[in-house]
Amino acid sequence: MTDERKTNSFQIVGKNAALVDAWKKVTGEGLYTDDFRIAGLLTGKIVRSTRAHARIVKVDTSRALAMEGVRAVVTGLDPGAGVKFGVLPISKDETALAVDRVKYVGDCVAAVAADDEETATAAAESIEVEYEDLEPCLDPRKALQPQSVPLQTKSPDGTNLHKAVDQAFGDVEAAFQASAAVSGGRYEFAPVTHAFTEPHCVIAHFEPDGRLVVISAQQVPHYLHRAMAEVMQMPMHRIRIVRPMVGGGFGGKSDPFPHEMVAALLARRAGRPVKINFDREDVFLTNHGRHPTQYDIRIGMASDGAITGLDAKALIDGGAWGSFGVVTTYYNGVLSQGPYKIPNFRYSGRRVYTNKPPSGAMRGHGSVNARFAIESELDRLCEQLGLDPFDVRKKNALAPNSTTVNQFRITSTGLVECLDRTRAASQWDRKFRRMPYGRGIGLGCGFYISGSALPIHFDFHPDPKYGQIPQSTVHVKIDLDAGVTVHSLAADTGQGSDTMLAQCVAEPLGIPLSRVRVRTEDTDLAPIDLGSYSSRVTFMAGNAARNAAIAALEKLQIAAARLTGRPAQSFIARDEKLIDVTDPAVAVSFDAAVREAMRGTGALQATGSYQSPRLGGSFKGANAGLSPSYSFQAFVAEVEVDPETGAVRVTDVWAAHDCGRALNPVVVQGQIEGSVHMGLGQALSEDMRYLKGQVLNANLLDYKVFTSVDTPRIHSIVVESIDPEGPFGAKECGEGALAPVIPAVANAIYDAVGVRLTSVPMTAEKILAGIRKVGRGAKPKLPAGAAR
Repeated sequence: MTDERKTNSFQIVGKNAALVDAWKKVTGEGLYTDDFRIAGLLTGKIVRSTRAHARIVKVDTSRALAMEGVRAVVTGLDPGAGVKFGVLPISKDETALAVDRVKYVGDCVAAVAADDEETATAAAESIEVEYEDLEPCLDPRKALQPQSVPLQTKSPDGTNLHKAVDQAFGDVEAAFQASAAVSGGRYEFAPVTHAFTEPHCVIAHFEPDGRLVVISAQQVPHYLHRAMAEVMQMPMHRIRIVRPMVGGGFGGKSDPFPHEMVAALLARRAGRPVKINFDREDVFLTNHGRHPTQYDIRIGMASDGAITGLDAKALIDGGAWGSFGVVTTYYNGVLSQGPYKIPNFRYSGRRVYTNKPPSGAMRGHGSVNARFAIESELDRLCEQLGLDPFDVRKKNALAPNSTTVNQFRITSTGLVECLDRTRAASQWDRKFRRMPYGRGIGLGCGFYISGSALPIHFDFHPDPKYGQIPQSTVHVKIDLDAGVTVHSLAADTGQGSDTMLAQCVAEPLGIPLSRVRVRTEDTDLAPIDLGSYSSRVTFMAGNAARNAAIAALEKLQIAAARLTGRPAQSFIARDEKLIDVTDPAVAVSFDAAVREAMRGTGALQATGSYQSPRLGGSFKGANAGLSPSYSFQAFVAEVEVDPETGAVRVTDVWAAHDCGRALNPVVVQGQIEGSVHMGLGQALSEDMRYLKGQVLNANLLDYKVFTSVDTPRIHSIVVESIDPEGPFGAKECGEGALAPVIPAVANAIYDAVGVRLTSVPMTAEKILAGIRKVGRGAKPKLPAGAAR
């Protein structure tokens, strides 16, 4: 069969298509977790710690239990409440409820279930908790020192160290000594939250036969399934996970969470279904947002602009739990290299526990913070050596079919095209270092994984000695109605993955999207998929869906052959027909082929799967950051800075993103725009502020996300490098486009007023202080080789 990835003769792929769930969303017919109504449904409320670190002396639930309408109360002493779980098997340190200690303000201490919200709230407030205060650890630097009471038992030498990573490739010091210039500094990152629209919500109930059903706003139903089985001490086949529509996740719904376990514990105790629906403060206290980080960096450069070496050190504040922290610690290093050739690289990363709400995975996990530092320092080096930032990025761009110093395999890359197109579209050569004081333009680049090649559970490892269960599996069923049902556990969290799956099935079968139904919400109906994180769904589930469709097509080809007497391999699927390519006048309708294929077997069923190839080296940590493919980006931001107030207005962003083939261009553009919007929030305004471990701005009034009024003109530039292994040549477009935003804005601010900022958010106060320091009117100079 011809590899259609190399052609452009598509009917569905590459065309703009409305999301398959769009009508349900805009009409309000779509069901989110809070919309479910089950007979006898109780309201659950969680009692949260008011102390950053303390021993629990006593939990008095007597008043709550005596209240009319209260049906259940659970504490950390209940069976299962103290079972340790976590998203990473190597870092299980969470419990549904605190057992002997609370570890941050907001830690779950007890929970109630009552007939209505008013009663549940009153009952929760009536529970009295007696504490013995312990010294909290709130400074990540002090977390590296021995503690009077360490937060977790596995930390070494009595410290609060969670994970240490040290890697070195080549000779960094020798590279620096041979460099024409070396630049570096310390970059600091405030904690930020995902700010998804839909708060966390979960419903748990036991069916009459004792089977547990959990309905939850989740990005990774499979991980919740496994963790729930551990905590509830039930076999997985006695648990069903249902994921309704999800109102945004961005990584913030990819862990199994304590509140999900608490709902199940309450339901078991009450004998009735229980719903826990968070308010916004609960979301902030649950957190799992981007890690606050201190990042120290040095980069060397030769006189011709070639990067000679990179040295990076990260101190990462993980909060009270592990979450994805082991991955975070590696990613802050290994993902700092791309998208450039860096022959000498050294990284030291430390993630520590502190008495704060836990940090976890957030869009662009592990790459966003490092990108700000690296792209800023590259601009500094360009200025020192009189080089143009675009020319330097282009010179150092990773080449297709190359390998990085730490053995990342690079297949397709559109970085050079991204650079060329943003340079032209933004009129860089006319504007850079030439605009009036207060106006500036800046460049930032990035790259990101298209799914992690190493799954966190060894069942799915590509090495057969571990497991080799496929990382994505898709089932396709075609019945007498000739409609096509796609079954997958890849979670659509608003990014449009259900539509992508429909496209990847419809294209090989030659049918319109209207024939395809996608079912991705139920572990009873869908085969295992590792869910929506690390930008894995398009590449991995998309390949699985395409493979399932091809397997189904082969059965239809055989059916067409029986009906016509022509060879099965001569039939192609197009326009809802199977057409003989040797004689197009010979054709069988899709419906007729389905009925013929069903003879003697019933419904036509096919399975497709995807397993990442074995990649990488054998050194410690070699698997971190490995991906079957990588996306590439080059963004330019234009800003206006008021020198009187320091206020910044981003007027335009030119955003070129290499997504392989754009399966649905309008969705790719939407993902780029969403990434720009989110990146601008972290760049200029977002900051979770703490006082003695208490979040001070746990609401969307005081926590400043960007609004539509703040959003600049976004010029999305879709670059198609056509990946050799992606489905129809596609790769990720959901996360990589976030990383270049912050450095593009920072470099533009420097171009505008000569202020080089090294911490985010880049507030007006910081900029104004910088203007006072460097002097008003301090405009950077043109590179020496630039045309005058």
